[in-house]
Amino acid sequence: MSSAPEVRFLDPSTPPHILTLTLMTGLAALSMNVFLPSLPDMAEYFETDYRVMQLSVAVYLAMNAVLQIILGPVSDRLGRRPVLMASFTVYVVATVGCIFAPTTGIFLAFRIMQAFVVTGLVLSRAVIRDMVPADKAASMIAYVTMGMSLVPMAAPAIGGIMGQAFGWQSTFWLQAVLGVAIIWLMSRDLGETHPRGEGTLRDQLRAYPELLRSPRFWGYSAAAMFSSGAFFAYLGGAPFVGNELFSIEAGMLGLLLGMPAVGYLFGNYIAGRYSPKFGINAMILAGAVTVVAGLSVVLLALFLDLATPWFFFGMMSFVGLGNGMALPNANSGLLSVRPELAGSASGLGGAMMIGGGAAISAFVGTRLTHESGPDPLVWLMLASSVFAVLSVVVVIRREKKLALSA
Repeated sequence: MSSAPEVRFLDPSTPPHILTLTLMTGLAALSMNVFLPSLPDMAEYFETDYRVMQLSVAVYLAMNAVLQIILGPVSDRLGRRPVLMASFTVYVVATVGCIFAPTTGIFLAFRIMQAFVVTGLVLSRAVIRDMVPADKAASMIAYVTMGMSLVPMAAPAIGGIMGQAFGWQSTFWLQAVLGVAIIWLMSRDLGETHPRGEGTLRDQLRAYPELLRSPRFWGYSAAAMFSSGAFFAYLGGAPFVGNELFSIEAGMLGLLLGMPAVGYLFGNYIAGRYSPKFGINAMILAGAVTVVAGLSVVLLALFLDLATPWFFFGMMSFVGLGNGMALPNANSGLLSVRPELAGSASGLGGAMMIGGGAAISAFVGTRLTHESGPDPLVWLMLASSVFAVLSVVVVIRREKKLALSA
């Protein structure tokens, strides 16, 4: 397909408008971090340890990974629209369940069910790839996520203010109301871009070995996983650093937690503007190196005992900047390995990315103590970013080798 098809807003007979795709992905981002400033209050409410409530990040990400493996092929088989509508309905029900959960265990169970909202993130990429070819897909994904990045930029701040004023449940009421609104929007605008596939769901799942035999798919997926790994480590550890180590109140912590999203906004703009010109591999490499450079400066400041709270959180904008450049291009790359399997590729690649993020998020929570300071968090983020650089370098070297042998 050489150009994007005609799109008419609020006309379900045409592909969805970019605003609809942005809001779908934005709700997934909101659900991930809007409640983080309220974690101490939630731990007190449920009469449990802070680290137990911190699992609400890790279990959510773990379920994200599982769902992406399943929902990608399901959407290739049944179409994008019905899978999105059903998933967002489950999300709204689960969000209400979080509000009224009487115990920590029941809350975490509903929190796991909230992960169905990730369908908006996974299938928005597949929808874009259904509509346009690879080079334009990277640019369009970047612009969608650029708009989406405004949500995690503001969500922690909004969540912190709402939590202080109305209690932690208010952040989940916000999610429920927005979920209902987006279900309505999808019903009016989400035209189907992938007709029902042939064969059974088992046939769709058999596509995974074909993808896994591709070195390019592995390279792009690893680049996405390790690039985002730094951010997921941040999600798992930054609330503890801000609240327990720097003693920052919830409202201000909410503002500071959104610093990576500030960088992500600018990184997405750079990716959208320059990916068609410089190519996806160069943009992934530039983004990964940006994250390594920013975190290296943070480690140096910690070593010299110069890292103030403002400096620490401000430098996290470089994590967002690098991810904003790298992730749209890595995702476009893995979707383009087998274009006819875009849903499966998006699901499998996303599962690797989110699954790795869940493991990192859970691990970093066990490493941080008052005695350790923030050092374990920054070291883990840096290690993940270095692996992202190595992953894309492998892809670049392989493509050069193939070009020479052609």
